[in-house]
Amino acid sequence: MQQRFMALWFCYLKTDWIAIRKPELIDIPFVFSQPDHNCVMVTAANNIAQQGGVIPGMRLADAKAILPSLEVLQDKPAREEKLLKAIAEWCIRYTPVVALNLPDGLLLNITGCTHLWGSEAGYVTDIINRFNNKGYVVKAAIADTIGAAWALSRYTENYCIVEPKQQRAALCNLPPAALRLDAITIEKLDKLGFLNIESVLKIPLKELRRRFGGDLILRILQALGEVEEYLKLIKEPDPYEERLHTPELYKTRTGIDIAVQELLKKICERLIAEGNGVRAAILSTYRTDGKIQHLKIGTNKATHDVAHLFKLFELHLNEIKPGMGIELFVLQIPKIDKVDIKQQAIWKGKINIDDNGIIELLDKVAGKIGMQSIYRYLPQENYWPERAIKNSQNIKDIKQTPWRTDLKRPVNLFKRPQPIQVSAPIPDYAPMLFRYKGEVHHVKRSDGPERIEREWWLDEGEHRDYYIVEDQNGYRYWIFRSGHYDKATPEWYLHGHFA
Repeated sequence: MQQRFMALWFCYLKTDWIAIRKPELIDIPFVFSQPDHNCVMVTAANNIAQQGGVIPGMRLADAKAILPSLEVLQDKPAREEKLLKAIAEWCIRYTPVVALNLPDGLLLNITGCTHLWGSEAGYVTDIINRFNNKGYVVKAAIADTIGAAWALSRYTENYCIVEPKQQRAALCNLPPAALRLDAITIEKLDKLGFLNIESVLKIPLKELRRRFGGDLILRILQALGEVEEYLKLIKEPDPYEERLHTPELYKTRTGIDIAVQELLKKICERLIAEGNGVRAAILSTYRTDGKIQHLKIGTNKATHDVAHLFKLFELHLNEIKPGMGIELFVLQIPKIDKVDIKQQAIWKGKINIDDNGIIELLDKVAGKIGMQSIYRYLPQENYWPERAIKNSQNIKDIKQTPWRTDLKRPVNLFKRPQPIQVSAPIPDYAPMLFRYKGEVHHVKRSDGPERIEREWWLDEGEHRDYYIVEDQNGYRYWIFRSGHYDKATPEWYLHGHFA
């Protein structure tokens, strides 16, 4: 497919931006200024100021001499880049491939996008009208090359569309400055009488290189399409992305549901063909007032089940506020994985973590309370009980060691052992009673001790002697003494309780 590019030029970017926010500035001459070494320079001037002879790059003192009534605003460093980034984000509704062209322009790869607006003319007209309605003066051009589009956007009345492979003819009558050359090269060409690009193209490239260097040759070849040029995008387009644009605005929940289902069907058809599934998805909605809303979902296991994915989005679709209407839906899949398709037995034994029903249930719960709130326990090889298990949020994690079901362990194990006071302990026997949180528990039965040594390669300290004890109410607890009994004041702890 023939590549097509569009260049946008914001003739008065910063001054239009501030005039939108301060309407009282619209009908008066004003500039932005910024200190530069020992003087203050004009960094931007609005249309009225420029008509009066004030231009960017002029000293502020000279500008005030020309227009004494000039209003002066303080500029900030990198303001152009910040403004253009925000505008570029807005332009993603027209194409996912948008790049900054500092200090006052954008470059868009519009290949395969314009048919949604009927034609290239409809596409560029819609963009220009949108910006004009917001308060920006903008010019645009569409061509096969970035260089040609840039040149014509700067030297056209409103907008220009160059037919495919006609960029040479379109460029001929433009001045050499339209080739994006540095000031020194432009001055040299002007002194030698090169008044337009056609006169430059008549000179052999070898001669041009000798006189003006390689930059002029590169710009000529880029503009003509003989050397490829690449855009530095503000946001890399996701390889798995579907867009739904319609002239009929979506304003109801029913319409939003239909749009999301349609996008999921399209993206899942491709994923099924490739044997892949969704692990994370982002739905972006673009409203007519410029507001962009995002919804994110995640899955524990790769899936291309449209119904399941829609249910995950459905949990949050009420958060989408259509306002005056949604004109574009974009579904991106930033994370995919291979779908593990297993043959299901007719008679299944027990349900495990690989069961699709369990996976889908976890996805739905995570959609409500957050993926970070769901985890499971896995065994790990440590003697210390609190270290013998670990939390895992990854459904694909598998245990590296078997569960020690041969050991008597409490149902509820405290993260940290709780100190208790004991009474009349006898060596190698459980205490007669213990006090925990002000309540006295009389020990009626006990079993132990079970000695668990500390992992000397991890830290130093005493061993633990554990006992299972049952109190007067029939409740069973797991308690331990730290170290040997012959200490002056043995330390006892409660570490958990049984069912």
